[in-house]
Amino acid sequence: MASLSSAKRLVIKIGSALLVDRNSGRLKAAWLHCLAEDVAEAKSRGVDVVLVSSGSIALGRQVLGLSDGALSLEQSQAAAAVGQIRLARAYEEALQLHGITTAQVLLTLEDSANRRRYLNTRATLEQLLGLGAVPIVNENDTVATDEIRFGDNDRLAAQVAVTVGADKLVLLSDVDGLYTANPQIDPTAKRLSVIEHITPEIEAMAGDPTSGLSKGGMKTKVMAAKTAVGAGCAMVISEGSALRPLKALMEGASCTWFLAESDPQAARKLWIGTMKPQGNVKLDAGAARALGQGKSLLPAGVISVSGEFGRGDPVDILGPSGETLGKGLMRYTAQEAEAIKGHKSQEIEAILGYPGRAALIHRDDMAL
Repeated sequence: MASLSSAKRLVIKIGSALLVDRNSGRLKAAWLHCLAEDVAEAKSRGVDVVLVSSGSIALGRQVLGLSDGALSLEQSQAAAAVGQIRLARAYEEALQLHGITTAQVLLTLEDSANRRRYLNTRATLEQLLGLGAVPIVNENDTVATDEIRFGDNDRLAAQVAVTVGADKLVLLSDVDGLYTANPQIDPTAKRLSVIEHITPEIEAMAGDPTSGLSKGGMKTKVMAAKTAVGAGCAMVISEGSALRPLKALMEGASCTWFLAESDPQAARKLWIGTMKPQGNVKLDAGAARALGQGKSLLPAGVISVSGEFGRGDPVDILGPSGETLGKGLMRYTAQEAEAIKGHKSQEIEAILGYPGRAALIHRDDMAL
């Protein structure tokens, strides 16, 4: 059985209905400060935490005096621009009380589809987590279009969990899990505590949004679960209105867990291993030995580069005799790799004219 107590890297998604009062359109400051206590407690146990937060449009529409009901695309974007400032400030103030540094990261689902942007996002989030910060992620609603009309932060949270290699994803919502039917309509509906496999029958149980503020319904949560568990990240749906929602979850609050079949690292390695290579890099004996010891691939150990590939594309990693050692995602284009092969990492800037990453392929981005 999955539980938060074993989490090493945790992504938490906060729905609009939990963060913003539906009647007044104002931030629920008391609830947010209690969530900050939960985050501080998790970090005190050595857990990396990323927050994916809705609420910018809901906050902004109140400030701009927009009427109740559906907003046009332009109104949503304007509301997001105004609300995002207030949302980021609220998180900063709440977490600062616990000595926690926050960072604002605005993304769209598209950022995870483009390999170059995906790697940039991953590197930035990894750096922030390594420095002890808590990234506050939201969709970049002021420039996104499809994300506002049809998107949701449930799936974005799952994409973020995959990007950072999280082992647990918490969707704090206004429902306490997945039911066999809509409990507001069907009194015989039963909540499912644990889901080991997402079957077509499970997907058919998903319903529509229950809140006037939320964009996503249970359907998007199940879609998020498929993304998360496929990457080795267990996911839980929990009703989050309690003042210490993570504490309540750890103490047995009603919820639905979607179990992962593997861990994030193993799932990522499997994913990389199935990709079609766009070229190859051939290593000397020293570099091949270093990879076997769990090291990243540095330019100095590369003998030759072949193929046409961009940053983030998969390549075969070959040993000195041409034998295949594995696959990896390149941090440089084919032209850049050709230029820096055989050189030390500190020489990269002089060769390319700009500072680059020390590794040609990071150890987390290879499957041997």
